[in-house]
Amino acid sequence: MNDSTEPQPAAGWEIRAARPEDWPGIWAILEPVIRAGETFTWDRDTAEGEARSRWFKQAPGQTFVAVTSDTGAVLGTGELHPNQGGGGSHVANAGYMVDPAQSGRGLARALCAYSLDAARDAGFRAMQFNAVVASNVRAVAAWKSMGFEVLATIPEAFNHPTLGYVGLHVMFRKL
Repeated sequence: MNDSTEPQPAAGWEIRAARPEDWPGIWAILEPVIRAGETFTWDRDTAEGEARSRWFKQAPGQTFVAVTSDTGAVLGTGELHPNQGGGGSHVANAGYMVDPAQSGRGLARALCAYSLDAARDAGFRAMQFNAVVASNVRAVAAWKSMGFEVLATIPEAFNHPTLGYVGLHVMFRKL
């Protein structure tokens, strides 16, 4: 990791590029998050095939997983890709999901740190999150601790299934 603010992986797990055989473990994490509709802007009825095609990225993007060192079980996953094409392709975008049973272990921060390094290595100059749900206070705090700032909040841009309309943050960080 390049920045001292970025966490180091804990003993017992590692982060690596995702492989096709990781998909069942990735889907086991993605599906409940997508279906809950509380933190991602994907349709709650997104089919598995569509989710797979959206989650697995081509270079310069990539998809990665946090896995147990012993069994290779997927604990969390992330993806990064250019935020825009053409003149905006030097800014990366990323997303992360962690198995709720692994919450509090630093996995989301470690996945973010991995993506920042990978984006930097791929030649990106910055990273932008387009739609961080404002009510997802743990994620907002984590990304702020990783050097992101909230540039804007779009009021009532996300229809949360229990809270109703809440804001979406646009967050940014130079690499």
